[in-house]
Amino acid sequence: MTYRGKTLAACLLIGTLGAGGCGPTTAGTPTGPDVGKVADLPVTHFESGLKPDAPEPDIPVENATNDQADKIAIATIADVSQFWAETMPKDFGMDFQQVKRLLSYDSNTDTIEMCGRSVQGEINAFFCPPEDAVAWDRGELLPRLMKLYGDVAPIAVLAHEYGHAVQHRLGDKAGIPSDGPEPKTIVLEAQADCFTGAYFRWIVEGKSKYFQVSTAEGLNAALSTMYLVRDAPGKLAGEVGAHGTAFDRTLAFREGFTDGPKKCASYDEQLIRERTTQFRFSKSDRDRGDMPVTEDSVRLVKESLDRVFGGQGAPELRTTGGTCPDGSGTPPTSYCPDENVVTVDLAALAQIGTPIDRGREMAGEASAGKGDFAAYASLASRYTLAVQKAEGKPIDDMEAALRAACLTGAWAKGVQNPEQANGPVIRLSPGDVDEAILEMLQPESLIGSNVSGGQVPSGFLRVEAFGKGYLEGRDAC
Repeated sequence: MTYRGKTLAACLLIGTLGAGGCGPTTAGTPTGPDVGKVADLPVTHFESGLKPDAPEPDIPVENATNDQADKIAIATIADVSQFWAETMPKDFGMDFQQVKRLLSYDSNTDTIEMCGRSVQGEINAFFCPPEDAVAWDRGELLPRLMKLYGDVAPIAVLAHEYGHAVQHRLGDKAGIPSDGPEPKTIVLEAQADCFTGAYFRWIVEGKSKYFQVSTAEGLNAALSTMYLVRDAPGKLAGEVGAHGTAFDRTLAFREGFTDGPKKCASYDEQLIRERTTQFRFSKSDRDRGDMPVTEDSVRLVKESLDRVFGGQGAPELRTTGGTCPDGSGTPPTSYCPDENVVTVDLAALAQIGTPIDRGREMAGEASAGKGDFAAYASLASRYTLAVQKAEGKPIDDMEAALRAACLTGAWAKGVQNPEQANGPVIRLSPGDVDEAILEMLQPESLIGSNVSGGQVPSGFLRVEAFGKGYLEGRDAC
């Protein structure tokens, strides 16, 4: 975030907010999804991963072992192959051809060559077009992902790589011309993420012989995996090797899950460019978009919320504790409707706002924090309850929780363009929206919860609602 004001000689960076002076708008009739369903499927809670009675895959894999990472990876390849064997004739009028080579390796010790180079030190999973091959690192990559997100993580990663093989088989039908240059990397990656979502829908519907995935914790794990392998803040969509932000990647996954492979095949550069959250740091982002949560910073956030929502129902802000006077609330920040006050426990909110340690993340360790925008979006979600109350809407049900996520997304978009406002400005920085995505996928997240902390039961729905507000604005909430 960035603050610009006449009283300060230098900009203070608060993560990434861009408060433009968005005026009040008229809220429309809520059109969001049923909070009890994920893309018309019921919200479910159970252990996700290999089925207890899953068959033994009968496919040739070079250098395979019998460890858990390989078991899941090989089952994924067998399973996603079956998905595409069913889907390609039905949706695209084509027969599906299996990839020619599958390789499991340990990046610590193996020196097998693929795509013209040794896999030693290659902590990765990838598709090699010249060899029509899919490879994965069972020694480092998959165990790290499984440590963070369980057995669902390798499924998401391998399904994504197989999606690249599908692109090459579809060719023109996936926007890949046979006689011209390929689309930019960001388009191919988004399309593979979308194909992954379509495959997960097939699993959730009970069509997989190998896997079961719940629409609550299971899809959360898949979306969290998309978050982990996001691009670094500041990378642009047009750059070589761009995969997309966590927002971009989870959006593509959700579209595939909801709309199916035909939607994915329609992706093009214009679509991705219009909705990507990738942009460069401004010259004032000297701290790369992170600023500690302080008394001053939360007041700047409150001022930005006043501007974006036009002062409608604007609550008082108190930083003397995270609960309401009667002891109720949702610490570290609460909305107290009787007094129309948002309370904040600065120390506890600052803990949420600790900068993300990317190195620890990629090593398979939980990061110490979620980034400043995770903290400020949590605060914003409490403010949006005051906005809802002023509109005469209930704030204690699941619809209120869903609207809170959506309105928080609308606020995030509203603070992206500081040139629209005079005086002090809070600005979105690259990576801020991704921090909100991370927070929403946590079981204790306030974004997407009602006044008492009752949370929309699916991270998929919370992220979807936030994205709707961000892309379509307040009226969509």
